[in-house]
Amino acid sequence: MIYEIAVLPVHKEQIEQFQSAFANVEPLLRRAEGYGGHMLAQGIETPEQFNLIVRWRSLEDHTPGFEASEDHRIFMLGLEEYFSEEPTVYHIEGAAFTTGEHDFSASTLNSNIDF
Repeated sequence: MIYEIAVLPVHKEQIEQFQSAFANVEPLLRRAEGYGGHMLAQGIETPEQFNLIVRWRSLEDHTPGFEASEDHRIFMLGLEEYFSEEPTVYHIEGAAFTTGEHDFSASTLNSNIDF
């Protein structure tokens, strides 16, 4: 599983318009080959910064896949006017979030940490 993380800097005075525009282009993302879900999260300390996290089946499904598509071109056209600077995009590899259960035993924890 691959996660695309896009940091999207938005003009402060256009936050609500950006959110509405994203809702309009979101179906283009959802129908992409290899798409596995996404989250758009607004920064707390920096509300003009959004993080778009998209789960892809493979890196190739995102790039060149979606990025080379007409849907991506339209997706970006719908959003680019709201960006205060160029978005930053990177990828990570990993499984789903953990539930808080640890994969190691209490004895391992106790031997490594002094209480």
